[in-house]
Amino acid sequence: MGKSIKKILTEHELTERDLNRVVEMAWEDRTPFDAIEMQFGLKESEVIRIMKHEMKLKNWKKWRARVQGRPTKHRRLRSNKQGRFKSRQQRHISLNRKSK
Repeated sequence: MGKSIKKILTEHELTERDLNRVVEMAWEDRTPFDAIEMQFGLKESEVIRIMKHEMKLKNWKKWRARVQGRPTKHRRLRSNKQGRFKSRQQRHISLNRKSK
């Protein structure tokens, strides 16, 4: 079995604010798991585990079905035509833990 949520949060030194941002990014259809990994160091499996912990089971199942194999959530499945999505809120968010 995978890591516990507590271990994931401790290992990656995630605060409650970071956790909320991870959930928000994972919920967005156009934010790839690669972007979450780059910013917070979380692998896709860890993000899935966090989402399962943070959501009600019924909602998690719907989310999981929606993102599984979705090209916009997996950079390697995206076409080059789509380009990069940048949220209108991005300029207001300064929660990036790693500078680019």
